Order: sequence, then C-alpha cells, then structure tokens
Amino acid sequence: MARPFAGFIYNKVKKEMASAVEDQNSIRQYLIKSAQHTMFGKDHGFDRIKNYEDFKKQIPVRDYEALRPYVEKVKEGKQNILWKGKPLYFAKTSGTTSGAKYIPISKESISNHINTARNALLCYIAQTGKADFTGGKMIFLSGSPELDRIGGVPSGRLSGIVNHHVPPYLRTNQLPKYETNCIEDWETKLDKIVAETSGKDMTLISGIPPGYRCILTD
Repeated sequence: MARPFAGFIYNKVKKEMASAVEDQNSIRQYLIKSAQHTMFGKDHGFDRIKNYEDFKKQIPVRDYEALRPYVEKVKEGKQNILWKGKPLYFAKTSGTTSGAKYIPISKESISNHINTARNALLCYIAQTGKADFTGGKMIFLSGSPELDRIGGVPSGRLSGIVNHHVPPYLRTNQLPKYETNCIEDWETKLDKIVAETSGKDMTLISGIPPGYRCILTD
C-alpha cells in the first residue's frame, strides 16, 4: 500500500516544484491576510501590504530578542498576538543565543513539521521502489514527549511534540518505548535504547538533530 501512496506524493512534490515561486507568493499573502488583525499585524501595517516590496518594507529582519515582547504576551495567555487565537504548542529550544526560546506552533503549521519527514520517506520509496523497511522496527530519536503548559499552551521540545503525531499505523513498529523517550539524561536514555533495540530488525532510524533533520534507512 505504501508504493501507490508514495507515487502520488512524489508526483505532487514534483508538480509543486514547478510552481514554487507562485506558491510562495500565495502563501505570503494568505499569512498576511490571516494575521492582519493580530497585534503584530496591526503594528506592522499588514493591511497595507500588497506585494513583496511592501512586505520587506513593513517587516524588517530581526532576531528573537526583538520578537520576545510579543512571545511573552502569548506566554501570558493572551490571544491574537503573533497569529490568530492561541498557538497549538510552544516549541522550546535553547540554541546558542538569547537563552531558552519559545516558538509558537499554530494548528495551521503543525502539519509542516509532520508531513515533510513523511514525504521524504515516500519520495525515497517512489524513487527506489524499496518499501520493505516499513515492515521492520523504526527508531524515532526525540526529546522527551512530556509537555509542560505555559499560558495554557502545551510546551516542549519540537521532537517531543512531533512524537505525539506519529501515525497509529507506525506505533506498533516504533522504538524506543514512550517511557524511554521521556528519560531526560541522555547517557541513561542511550543505554536504555540500546537495550531495547539490540537484536531487533531495525530498518529505519529517524530523529531531529539540532539544525537539521536526519533520516537513515537500510
């Protein structure tokens, strides 16, 4: 069943490659229109943005510290600040600057964090014809999937958040166990993962290392 679905997604991805610029323009205008009544939208004159040049003029490039006042309001539980309503999650990341950062993830954007990894695998299947690895055990290395709440919004590492969205049909083949992924100490967690996977037919290792995604298959 994976092969025909992989072919469908692969053809869709190739088709979208040909209209990437037009799609980006459409997405930008959709985002501007959707967020024009937020605090950020009002502060930056979203109602006056008609094209890319307006966009560049109204929204200067800035670092997290310049955006922090908006994020803090969202963390206080206020709505319609950076995006309409409240975010679905806060992705917490430490990074090398500004200390801990909280990145709002909306219900509209969460699929981008899920489907891109899925599509990478499906494109691999479509291009190589190899789908046997889907029947073996799969490791998804992630941060702890246990989430805190900030301003009523679930918060945690992005990889831990994504772990909650692994499709049910992959859960039976997923390793390590949920409880193991919840272990915070990396060395302890690594030892537990080795113990759980030793001798198993492991066919895929996936994770979200800092700064990039990584998907390995046999």
